[in-house]
Amino acid sequence: MVLMVDGVELETTSDGFLRNAGVWNERVAEALASQNGIEISPAHWEILFFIRDYYRQYQHLPNARMFAAAIKKTLGDDKANSRYLQQLFPDGPLKYACKLAGLPKPPTCL
Repeated sequence: MVLMVDGVELETTSDGFLRNAGVWNERVAEALASQNGIEISPAHWEILFFIRDYYRQYQHLPNARMFAAAIKKTLGDDKANSRYLQQLFPDGPLKYACKLAGLPKPPTCL
């Protein structure tokens, strides 16, 4: 599949994840969000930058439980709350945070 951003074709997987995380930027995130019916708010950006930083630091993606624990440690209890994350990413917080952040599909996500 292909995602068009500012006249540039970006390759995606059949699930809509970027094939090359290196081409990610905020415009790409907005295009991915639009494809998935999400309007990115400052709360979304906080989680997207968090998961990108986590991936850069640890070179792997967490499972859902580790994701919440890492958010709790870094951003606080209120942002690690499953209801809060579900409001931001209704179809799966970890999966869609990774997708919009330009990261690979987490191995624990269907």
